[in-house]
Amino acid sequence: MYIKNLTKQEFESFVENNILGNYYQTYEYALVMSQNEFAFEFVGLIDEYKNIRGASLILIKKLTSFFKYGYAPKGFIIDYFNPELLKIFTEKIIEFYQKKLVFIKINPEIAVAEINTKTFEKTYNQNIEIKNNLINLGYIKLKDNLYFESLIPRYNGIINLKKFFLDNLEKNTRNKIKRGIKKGLTLEVGDYGGIDILYNFIKKKGTEESLYYKKYYKISNDFHNMDLLLVSIDTDEFLYQAKTIYEEELKRNDFLTKELAKNNTIKNSNIKMHADKKLLAYKNDWLDAQNLSKKGKKIYIAGAIIIKYKNRITLAISGYDPKYKRFNPNYFLHYKILELYKKYYTFADLNGMTGDFSKDNPYYGLNKFKLGFKPKVYEFIGEYDLVINHRIYNFLSKRGILAKIFNKKNIKKY
Repeated sequence: MYIKNLTKQEFESFVENNILGNYYQTYEYALVMSQNEFAFEFVGLIDEYKNIRGASLILIKKLTSFFKYGYAPKGFIIDYFNPELLKIFTEKIIEFYQKKLVFIKINPEIAVAEINTKTFEKTYNQNIEIKNNLINLGYIKLKDNLYFESLIPRYNGIINLKKFFLDNLEKNTRNKIKRGIKKGLTLEVGDYGGIDILYNFIKKKGTEESLYYKKYYKISNDFHNMDLLLVSIDTDEFLYQAKTIYEEELKRNDFLTKELAKNNTIKNSNIKMHADKKLLAYKNDWLDAQNLSKKGKKIYIAGAIIIKYKNRITLAISGYDPKYKRFNPNYFLHYKILELYKKYYTFADLNGMTGDFSKDNPYYGLNKFKLGFKPKVYEFIGEYDLVINHRIYNFLSKRGILAKIFNKKNIKKY
């Protein structure tokens, strides 16, 4: 067997028919990353019958003026349970890149454990054996990131869209979604001009400039694999809803006032106190709606980029305007996204959680938010470096150059 460069058609045909095929191993994603200082090529392992037995997109980038590294996003597309095939592929790809790269970084999309979302205990599966196979073949296992230290999250929430219904969600999540609906929130599919709107909500999340997302959108729009979604307040609808709800609660409050006058018990008094709080909240909503209506009919407050590939959608990135947090825009956004795509796709990838489920976790709020949508949570196999030139790799590692380059604050998003 031997490694050779594949044509775009050869590569895409192989990936599309492989169970590990994913968006990050596509020609489209290669083009996206070529806008981000990466070169790229497609390689495949060819057997004696001229069949492709394994393949990968390899993104190539400079480490220093003299050295380069490779990155196989979401790992090589190969049967990891076939030790002999994996061994041959590894040996041949080292040989193929001997004079070109210092190492190739991989992070295979292989789940090794499912997390119980009640007890947070892990149940490991047979995929855990692949860890030993990789290490025995010389892959260097990088630190298991508990939070978001690696290039991609090690923990992820996956939702079966065919079983996704509002009534199945956590009570707190359901309530916040319903409040968003009552406040006149609407979801729309944006266009190229919507990138600037979205960027205002996500610019604090990473190092990318708005131009990156504009290039991303232009490339992906040609492939029809990306959607830009925006949430706005329909101020007319909010005004109508707020006025209607306030007037209904006012009538109920008047009735409770009369009931309390007839029968002044502790129970009736508590009911009236609770009703007074609700009435005040609804009144404030109505006043808020009147003020917002003066700013225009539509006010954008949240957005997301969705990647579509095979039978899955991925929430690539999302954000909202914290000034409108009381409208629960993030809950509304995620709910509407899942509702929108459940007709056409089977799974939704919530794109990242942390492995620390304690309340001391700085990302506790993020975990709690995503768990409210009742996903299945998986731990993935993690990140590895396949070293091709050990002398240079060790030199760069000891000098701290690798740590500096791959510090999450210094790298571009993959």
